[in-house]
Amino acid sequence: MAHALVIGGTGMLADTSLWLVNDGYHVSVIGRSVHRMEDLRNRTTKPALLTPILVDYCNIALLKEKLEETLKHNGPIELVVAWIHSYADTTLENISNVISIENNGEWKLFHVLGSKANLSEVQEKLKLPARSQYRQIQLGFMMEEGHARWLTHEEISQGVVAAIQQDQPIHIVGTLQPWEKRPL
Repeated sequence: MAHALVIGGTGMLADTSLWLVNDGYHVSVIGRSVHRMEDLRNRTTKPALLTPILVDYCNIALLKEKLEETLKHNGPIELVVAWIHSYADTTLENISNVISIENNGEWKLFHVLGSKANLSEVQEKLKLPARSQYRQIQLGFMMEEGHARWLTHEEISQGVVAAIQQDQPIHIVGTLQPWEKRPL
């Protein structure tokens, strides 16, 4: 069975986590909230296919330990969906290194980024293992009747799922234009 990792998979990416389970993946989900993790497990008919990883991803030592445990129990990770705040600047590289040690083949990383992110700058700064196939998903906003609003969690998850299905280097969810109309 294919193994996926979703970082931030109990909040705005909860529906993405559930879609992956329904698509046949065993999904390891990194999150901090026991309550949100329980809610996620209660929303699926296949709770055995969800492995909670309750950890703050800024705690690199504990994060590595928990990742190694899920890799031993669930096998190599083939797909990663990562929503990581910019203040955790080494987290994604650390996760990628642990995954690459346990995975002899190629694996895909879908990096979810906010509307202000400079995609080329983010990619240039990352030091990822050669076997990772890096994809970027940029979250924008929605224009409705001349007014802008931020994306809902459902729209974000739908956009991430579409990005996984289309498997392109860059995928925009919503719009980034006109930038001056974005919600404040």
